[in-house]
Parts: sequence; C-alpha cells; structure tokens
Amino acid sequence: MDRNTPGFMRLIINILLVLGILLGIYLLYTSIQEPIAFNAEKAKRETAVIEKLSKIRQAQEMYRSITGHYAKNFDTLSYVLKTGNFMIIQAFGDPDDPTNTEKIRRDTLFKSAKDSINLLGWNVDSLQYVPYGQGKIFNMQADTLTYQSTMVDVVEVGVARKVFMGKFGDKRFAKYDDSWDPEALLKFGNMYAPNTSGNWE
Repeated sequence: MDRNTPGFMRLIINILLVLGILLGIYLLYTSIQEPIAFNAEKAKRETAVIEKLSKIRQAQEMYRSITGHYAKNFDTLSYVLKTGNFMIIQAFGDPDDPTNTEKIRRDTLFKSAKDSINLLGWNVDSLQYVPYGQGKIFNMQADTLTYQSTMVDVVEVGVARKVFMGKFGDKRFAKYDDSWDPEALLKFGNMYAPNTSGNWE
C-alpha cells in the first residue's frame, strides 16, 4: 500500500486511535487500582510492624523487671532475656488481715526469663528486624531523666514508615491519604516522658 494513499493514512490514524484508547484504559485502571493497592499494602505492613513493636515493648518491660532499667540496644536486650532471671517474692500469711496470727514469711524465687520467652514462642534475636524492612532494624533509645522532680526511666523504639513501605514509601501517595507521611515514625515510648504508649493506639 502506497504510504501517500488515503487508505494508508486512515490505517495509521486508526492504529493511533486504538493505541490512545488502550493507553486511556490503562491509565484509568491504574488510577483505580493504585489507591486500593496502596491502602491494602499500608494496612498489611503497618499491622505487621505494630505487632513487632508490641513484642519489643513487652520484651523491654521484661528487661526492666530484671535490671530496673530499659535496654539501650537490642544486643543487651537479647542477652539479658536469654540469661537473666525474674525475681518473684512470695508472701505466706496475710499482712492485711487483722485476725491473722501467723507470722508473715516471705520467700524469694527466681524464674528464668528464657523460659518465659520460649513459652511466648519468640526468637529474641529477630525482634530488632523491621517487617518488610529488607534487613533494617528498629531505632531504639533508652535513658533516665528528671520528670516532675523525679528520676524516671524512658524508652522509645520506632521506625520511619518509608523503611517498610517499599515502593509505596513515597510522598506522592499522600494524594490517597491526607495523613500519609513516609518520614513519620511508627513507634512506642517517649524520650521526654515516662510513657510507653504506641502512637497507633
């Protein structure tokens, strides 16, 4: 077919129209599917990270019950939970009962922290790794400070959302969620107050 004939030109125009229609369909499909995919992935990944943070918070409370303070890093946390013991004080006789004539007696027992960890089914060495984080670890801080004239222990553990959101860890997805900020932390604790609440609660 001669490229200068009207038939050839119509063929080229028709091909271009079909390609334009296909491109339009693809863009429409993407505009519908992308926010659905983003919100589904965000919910799934944040849930996994929150579950891990909840375990770390519980592990920190165990560590504190053994040492009196919070762990400043995961190596120390893991070591103490694998080698330390919980101190349990048992009281015999009720000191609050005015009719009690029995002498109050207390016994101190020690229970292996490792046994408790095993019952929970945890691998304490893997607590540090962020789900979907490609090997990245949570940021952990702990210290003591004076709060309302009292010396208190504080702890904070968290991670920026962009670390675990993969290809969705971009600011452009804020068009699907006004509150979306990939730099914002998902965390528990506060380095300026004795508070171990999670910011998802």
